Amino acid sequence: MIFAGCSDEIPMVSLGLDEVYYIPRMSKLDLHPALTGKEYRWKVDGMEVSTSKDYIFIAAEEGTYEVEFSIIDPATPYEFSLQINVMHEEVEYSPYISRVYEYRPAPGQFVNEMPRYEAGDSYASILQKAEESISGTNDIMITLGGYGGYVTFGFDHTVMNLPGEYDFRIWGNCFYELLQPELKGGSAEPGIVMVSYDSNCNGLPDDEWYELAGSEYLSPLTRHGYSITYHRPDPDRQVVADDDNSLDDIYYIAWEDNTGQNGYMAKNIFHSQDYFPKWTDEDALSFEGTLLAPNGRDISGYGAYYVLYSYPWGYVDNHPNDYADLNSFDISRAVDSHGNHVDLPGADFVRVYTGVNQYCGWLGETSTELSRAQDLHIKLPGIPAP
Repeated sequence: MIFAGCSDEIPMVSLGLDEVYYIPRMSKLDLHPALTGKEYRWKVDGMEVSTSKDYIFIAAEEGTYEVEFSIIDPATPYEFSLQINVMHEEVEYSPYISRVYEYRPAPGQFVNEMPRYEAGDSYASILQKAEESISGTNDIMITLGGYGGYVTFGFDHTVMNLPGEYDFRIWGNCFYELLQPELKGGSAEPGIVMVSYDSNCNGLPDDEWYELAGSEYLSPLTRHGYSITYHRPDPDRQVVADDDNSLDDIYYIAWEDNTGQNGYMAKNIFHSQDYFPKWTDEDALSFEGTLLAPNGRDISGYGAYYVLYSYPWGYVDNHPNDYADLNSFDISRAVDSHGNHVDLPGADFVRVYTGVNQYCGWLGETSTELSRAQDLHIKLPGIPAP
């Protein structure tokens, strides 16, 4: 059977509309009627779904869907009915990451180690290492570095936005400390999640991005439209250690942000490799997005014991992986750059970036890490859903 759909291999409908289509579930059918008019209306099984001239059909469930297209125009009215048969995919979808499109960490103490940089590595080879680390069930941690550092990945299908359900889950390396576990503090390094729907059907993450609003999105302590720039260390700088010798270089990587603040990311004694990505020729790295309030506190009072407290929900690497629901995400939480709710059919691309600009003494910068993601609508034996 030949499927029609929206992919790199199958051409989009561009010369009109056919009466019958066959497509796999969770796959797009990009419909472009050749005729034009004053207004348009699309209905699927009797329910209006769009008033645009073009329409992308996608369905999570197999079955036959009756589609009606109308041009509402006094001079040239037009009505057309078509049938879309949604079939099971010929090759079973994987519930896990299939591709990493971008890997751009900010400087950090695990950069050049997770994944490991080797002499001669280019961006392409580091990107491949990141993909090999977190695709499928590989479960090898990658770091996103300090604030803003990010990774963009996708699956071999569209992750559907199903009402009232979590849509995908992401694994990090957060844990709760043992002294006060009820406070849910420990190593929470919250990463903000964004999603994009491939509305131009080119298979690339170049459409608009939407943040999945977490518990802190509306907090007065959260700053939207934040940006930061990190600078490659000056080889002629004066190297200064701290008084207790836990930091080798307190003026290691300089940064400034758009609030007028500036500072340094120090190098600590536990990680002696370069913190600035070695595969890049850029001398300055800039990032922007939503900034969460600092979540770390020195409960010892003298820099010996830092606790990073978890936010309630909606962030990566923010709760231990045992808490499936707290590490799962609902595409229905998507908002645009102005904070307005956006109703997306699904997500083709997911981006995670470190959401806190924070340095905690010998513990170092707060940096989101992740190792795997799963589409919760693709059920396989032995894989529990939250």
